[in-house]
Amino acid sequence: MNVNDYNRCVDEHSDGLFRFLLKNIKDEEVARDLVQESFMKLWIKKKEVEKEKSKSYLFTTGYHTMIDHIRKNGRNVSYETVEYKEESYDRGYSDLKEVLNEAVDKLPDDQKAVVLLRDYEGYSYKEIADITDLTESQVKVYIYRARLFLKKYIGSPDMVV
Repeated sequence: MNVNDYNRCVDEHSDGLFRFLLKNIKDEEVARDLVQESFMKLWIKKKEVEKEKSKSYLFTTGYHTMIDHIRKNGRNVSYETVEYKEESYDRGYSDLKEVLNEAVDKLPDDQKAVVLLRDYEGYSYKEIADITDLTESQVKVYIYRARLFLKKYIGSPDMVV
């Protein structure tokens, strides 16, 4: 990979990587830092990474960097960033996107990551397995379980609309 390939990679994949990390981390600044760190690692290994595999390398690096960050810092949330809602949750009303985001947030981290990679970013099962160091079978099981949970959580479409 040369400098032009690297710059093209930044242009093409930085937004997608940021969205993926932000959906998992829920902190814009941390997500930006993780994207920056992922691109820094790609720059260091640019001679070893083929340009065709740069997207996969970036998402793999971003995923592992995020896991390291979570393990190191935990999922601490500042009291200033928590928003309190005065109204209670009513199953009769909802914005579908809001309910879906709430449901995805309740998934275990592994299931959340594979669902986001599959349904939001469009990766194949094999690519997700490579990114997350899981087997394809594990990826399929996690996605199946996550979708089952989401289906149960959301309930019938009449309740959401």
